[in-house]
Amino acid sequence: MSTMKAAQWDPTLQKVVINQIPIPEPKENEFLVKIASASLCLSDLMSIAIPKADRDYAVTLGHEGAGYVNKLHPSAEGKGFKVGDAVGFLYIIGCCFECRGCMVHNNHCLTQDSRVQGFTADGFFAEYALVDWHSAIVLPSNLDVKTASPLFCAGVTAYHCVDSCELNPGDWLVIIGCGGLGQFATQYAKAMGFKIIGIDINDEILANVKSQGADVVFNSRTNKTYAKEILELTQGGAPAVAVFSNANAAYKSAPPLVRLGGILMVVGLPHDGVTFDALDIARGTYRVKGDSTGIPQRMPKAIAFTAKHNIQPEVEIRTSLDEVPDMVATMQAGKNTKRMVVSL
Repeated sequence: MSTMKAAQWDPTLQKVVINQIPIPEPKENEFLVKIASASLCLSDLMSIAIPKADRDYAVTLGHEGAGYVNKLHPSAEGKGFKVGDAVGFLYIIGCCFECRGCMVHNNHCLTQDSRVQGFTADGFFAEYALVDWHSAIVLPSNLDVKTASPLFCAGVTAYHCVDSCELNPGDWLVIIGCGGLGQFATQYAKAMGFKIIGIDINDEILANVKSQGADVVFNSRTNKTYAKEILELTQGGAPAVAVFSNANAAYKSAPPLVRLGGILMVVGLPHDGVTFDALDIARGTYRVKGDSTGIPQRMPKAIAFTAKHNIQPEVEIRTSLDEVPDMVATMQAGKNTKRMVVSL
């Protein structure tokens, strides 16, 4: 049996280990992908945090991937893919992709037990991975497969969130949390014609987002008057404020920055959830919306926009799966300023 290298979370050792595991065989609706890039997302730390009592087996980490079609199951033939195609893909398998639940989110499948790769099924920090053809798309020629993986969580999520903010060209968008998703959101928002205010607590990250198109940036930790300055700049608040941080403080800071009747976009996922003032919502002080990677049917619009406007992720390239433990440690320490990508 042929084997491959994979970076897995070991629930017994409580650490990331590099294992040799069998190369999987594609099943119904699947094809095997030779991974060209896989990237680390903050939510991968949620996978690591799953208690051993709830998941007592080693799982290959990673839910952002891109690569080359290597082998198709007969049921995946004739679906628009062939061996050698450079593809990107989402990360939920085992769902039907067509029921009422799947039209909302594939985690809500009503007919099958969906699984999330990198969490409850093996993910993409491996030499090969299984992909359901429904979740895949052939990459446009100007998107490099060796750095494209961040598009398939962070990128698509950021696009959907900015696109759902109901803004017009020239409107202000406040982005709270300017890491990987916030930097993608800045590029998308600039391409859509919006004016961008970036907020973070890391000056290096703020410099990155400024170089990617943010009109104004504020360090909310060191600038004690940033909220007042934003209200003056936007003449009473921005029509949309998107929170890409998972910090409770980020969500607490957001409502005062929203213009009356504007949108507060939920993106970041705090461990204990978020709370909003019911009276504010009932009176229409602001409206709460949320978005995510969404379903595969929404993906082509995001990828086409990305290619048309040549939106590229800011990445830190790693060249070996052996580096995944260090990548995880760097993210846990909060020291990463760009998306960390293993490019194979």
